[in-house]
Amino acid sequence: MGDIRRVGVVGSGLMGSGIAEVCARAGLDVLVGEISAEAAEAGKSRVSHSLRRAVQAGKLSLADQETACRCIRFTTDLTEFTDRELVIEAVTEREDAKAQVLAGLDKILADRDAILASNTSSIPIMKLAMATRRAPQVIGIHFFNPAPVLSLVELIPCLLTSEETCWRAEAFVTATLGKTAVRCQDRAGFVVNALLIPYLLAAIRMLESGFASAEDIDAGMVLGCGHPMGPLRLSDLIGLDTVTAVAGSMHEEFKEPLYAAPPLLLRMVDAGLLGKKTGRGFYEHIARAGGG
Repeated sequence: MGDIRRVGVVGSGLMGSGIAEVCARAGLDVLVGEISAEAAEAGKSRVSHSLRRAVQAGKLSLADQETACRCIRFTTDLTEFTDRELVIEAVTEREDAKAQVLAGLDKILADRDAILASNTSSIPIMKLAMATRRAPQVIGIHFFNPAPVLSLVELIPCLLTSEETCWRAEAFVTATLGKTAVRCQDRAGFVVNALLIPYLLAAIRMLESGFASAEDIDAGMVLGCGHPMGPLRLSDLIGLDTVTAVAGSMHEEFKEPLYAAPPLLLRMVDAGLLGKKTGRGFYEHIARAGGG
């Protein structure tokens, strides 16, 4: 099999648009699928805004910005994905939603060797692979937010993922995209979130108990431990709904109390206070142009 050049991304929220941008900046032919014309337009706006910021920051030339824009197409018709060599789903962090997307793509892709990947941050890949008829070609390719900036990508094969799929995915991530890949066992949370989520939940419990303010908790970890961002501000960046979903997936698998979402977190999600994406979480945030 040759290098992967035709890539599909389903979902153009914060993660999907970021993944699409990374692939376009690598010169790949990128097709992004969305549920509606409005969602597709919002995704296109996110990518355009991010590319403009990269140019303003001196990290991307105007010529490269224009080339990246030409590499991306948006569609609401998933049957257009038939010629893709790799499709990454980046829809909401729910097992049923992801499984439905992967099952539909499995029927559409003409090449039986085409890889189906999930950008899930916590759902076991085996569960998603069994929604398809090509489990050997299913793998987790988990980017981190913001995808154009952060270099780490987790690769998560399931019990049935073929070694060929593993090395093709790794070559795509490292040689084509220039990212750093780490292989993970197919356990809820993988490597990063298995360590990160208990830490974030502990900070939320500390705030909930009145032990310290959000500002002091974050200052303690930034100034006392040298972290680039405090846990509550990081939770806002990730999205409190995503933190809750990942915690729920890990708690379901391991039944450990430290993975249980605190009541404060659940109530904030119920109230739609999801962090930076909605303008308010543990902190107030100024809405960004271009959505997301």
